[in-house]
Amino acid sequence: MSEASKTAPLSPAPPNEAAGETRRKAKFEVFGEEMIEKEVKQSGNSGRVYLPPEWVGKNVKIIRID
Repeated sequence: MSEASKTAPLSPAPPNEAAGETRRKAKFEVFGEEMIEKEVKQSGNSGRVYLPPEWVGKNVKIIRID
């Protein structure tokens, strides 16, 4: 692996929302078993999403859509 490829960013830096720039949407293709849409709820200093109990111990991927 060359030195340039070790230090080069994999993708451009995200736009600075504070400077008024808009964020681009990305397209994801994901294969899985089930999909649900939920709204993230406040939980202390972070957010929380409740999932079905059958999903406990399973791997999930979270994609923010807005």
